[in-house]
Amino acid sequence: MERPLTQLIKAGGPAVSLEEYEKAEGYEGLRRALGMSPRQVQDEVKQSNLRGRGGAGFSTGLKWSFVPMGEGARRPKYFVINADEMEPGTMKDRLLMEGNPHQLIEGMIIAAYAIEAEVSYVFLRWAYKEAAERLQRAIDEAYAKGYLGNGILKSPFNLELSLHTSAGRYMCGEETGLLNALEGKRATPRTKPPFPQSAGLWGKPTVVNNVETACCLPHIMRNGPEWFRKLSRSDNGGTKIFGASGHVKKPGLWELPLGVTVREILEEHAGGMREGYAFSGLQPGGASTNFLVEEHLDMKMDFDELEKVGSRMGTGTMIVMDNQVCPVGVLYSLEKFFARESCGWCTPCREGLPWVERTMRALEDGQGEPEDLEMLEHHVRSIGLGPGRTFCALAPGAMAPLAGALKYFRAEFERHIAEKGCPWKCCP
Repeated sequence: MERPLTQLIKAGGPAVSLEEYEKAEGYEGLRRALGMSPRQVQDEVKQSNLRGRGGAGFSTGLKWSFVPMGEGARRPKYFVINADEMEPGTMKDRLLMEGNPHQLIEGMIIAAYAIEAEVSYVFLRWAYKEAAERLQRAIDEAYAKGYLGNGILKSPFNLELSLHTSAGRYMCGEETGLLNALEGKRATPRTKPPFPQSAGLWGKPTVVNNVETACCLPHIMRNGPEWFRKLSRSDNGGTKIFGASGHVKKPGLWELPLGVTVREILEEHAGGMREGYAFSGLQPGGASTNFLVEEHLDMKMDFDELEKVGSRMGTGTMIVMDNQVCPVGVLYSLEKFFARESCGWCTPCREGLPWVERTMRALEDGQGEPEDLEMLEHHVRSIGLGPGRTFCALAPGAMAPLAGALKYFRAEFERHIAEKGCPWKCCP
């Protein structure tokens, strides 16, 4: 099976050059798109069943369709790439940007054309220095070759594309927090509605997509929506970059069909657990996803299947936990991260997450009480059952792994209370 997103990427090597990319039919998808109307491009992406690869899994073509089109739409329109990628356990977009930046640029041009956007930005995490250097070089090459600027490929379409390196906060990965940061403001979420598609960057129509989502577009436009759908083993179209970190034999990233099972990723591609370690549980898509345990290993990794057991595929990059790691210690580290990264904009998140962190710290220090578990469950119910209780998904995301840990590893919480501290003697 052709693996369109990663087939040109040379692991650990230099970025694919413009010449190499063109030899592999690079920018041919753009040429085909420019021969269609923007609405036709939107329809093809809808038919492909491409869903956002940043974690939410919303239909990409449907998201674009909410943008006002035609001469009456407010201008300029903006297309923005979310390359913040700051959630623990997530590293897939870095591979794409460092390995094949022209694939992202071509996808951005196609997306901008589909919504009639004149300006586009890559909002990049500050720590991705190598990605920034390679992206900027590729952007300059694209301008020089006529893929960016005025009259792209001798068409009436114009697009200005810029790289914006952020100061870096987890909140910058939230769609509207990103837009505020791009405007030079504090990265806090916006009230919805209005949604960015109608009033986004500087109040103008805006679409924000993930890096991996945009990287699918050149292949859809070159090969057609049916080809993309058939790459998948489920109703979700295409392939997905999956990953695994932790005490597995071969941690890494692999491009696989959507619908591959959790077990296949863990045992065949990641090689199973290292000698001396046994599987305990995993988070399927980054730090903000609920735990899966042994009984879930034969489930499909797609956007619909994991919701049936109260989890999410998220970014598809697994954090694998072995039997020598304290689940309570893992949760304490995660909740400390989420509490620190809260923007403080809404009360449940600003006050609730530090409370959860202090409670977890008390359990680790041997000061936990039985009623602490009731308090943690209260927070799961009160701020983890959004939407509507917080401005954005940060606090509900922080509660997802806590809910799973209380369900699947409750005995370890109780041991911390009964034994007045961590029985594993390995917690920070």
